[in-house]
Amino acid sequence: MTIEKNVLGNTVELKLSGWLDTQTTPQLEAEVNALDEDVSALALDFADLEYISSAGLRQIVAAYKKMKGALTLRHVSDEIMNVISMTGLDKRIKIE
Repeated sequence: MTIEKNVLGNTVELKLSGWLDTQTTPQLEAEVNALDEDVSALALDFADLEYISSAGLRQIVAAYKKMKGALTLRHVSDEIMNVISMTGLDKRIKIE
């Protein structure tokens, strides 16, 4: 997996490409944990994300908690949206 980081004022966007699974979640965890205190919103762009595992979902929940709900998922494919919907995360996390 690769992660591209874009900073837009107090908002950070992370664009994920590839698979978000047990082997790659530490990358996302490190990026989220490294966010400055003044970051008020986080967006995860899934346009190029091909797969998400339960470990990836856990990391999304961790990011949601760290950001105190100021998390947005963007460009979510139908396949990944089905997984997110099955967990009920789509009712808590903003999805564009």
